[in-house]
Amino acid sequence: MISIGFLIPVVLVVLLVLSGVRIVNEYEQGVVLRLGRFAGVRTGGLNLIIPFVDRLIIIDMRITAEQVPPQDVITRDNVSVKVNAVIYFRVLQADKAFLQVTDFLFATSQFAQTTLRSVLGQVDMDDLLSQRDKINRQLQEIIDRHTEPWGVKVTAVEVKQVDLPEEMRRAMAKQAEAERERRAKVIAAEGELQASEKLGQAADVISRSPGALQLRYLQTLVEISAEKNSTIIFPLPIDLVKPFMDLAGKLPGAK
Repeated sequence: MISIGFLIPVVLVVLLVLSGVRIVNEYEQGVVLRLGRFAGVRTGGLNLIIPFVDRLIIIDMRITAEQVPPQDVITRDNVSVKVNAVIYFRVLQADKAFLQVTDFLFATSQFAQTTLRSVLGQVDMDDLLSQRDKINRQLQEIIDRHTEPWGVKVTAVEVKQVDLPEEMRRAMAKQAEAERERRAKVIAAEGELQASEKLGQAADVISRSPGALQLRYLQTLVEISAEKNSTIIFPLPIDLVKPFMDLAGKLPGAK
């Protein structure tokens, strides 16, 4: 029979070992501090640390989407807008993310806000609306370069919404309407030009073949008669009546 005096130390040893067992998920890494000093990084799975000596800090390695609060920005052409964005980043080195910065999530978010105001203050309003991809890449490069010493990789920055003043919205609506009218007039003018060119070509063909003009008159008469009009005005070519006019001029008593 095993005595109680023997079981107590065994139980204590087992509890001591179990207290040093840590489970790290696959998408996490653990930073080990041994008596306050960095002692390595633990990856996903079952890990053992020295109880009461080691401390394990879990760092999430997945991509994080952080909302950048709306920022009041004055563009280079002195237009006041309110802009918000979303920043996507992940931790590549867990030890740096814990040891080099107090709170990498808060620090990355704060730097994204200041960078957003700084970059957008250097662009015109039209560029902010039309070159969104270029601005997003510029923001991503600047923020990523600053967070690299923290072991944080910024994968993307997206300007989410741009709130314009009401008077600017009305001005842009008028500008868009004027642009649509301009395009409509240009298209109509181009159509008139093409039609005039075709009519000129048709006139050249008819001038080279007098019979073509007569056929065109007859075709016009057929088209008019098909419409069941009560009155038909048929233009008669001068060439057809000119011989009769010359003959009438030669008759006695003609002036």
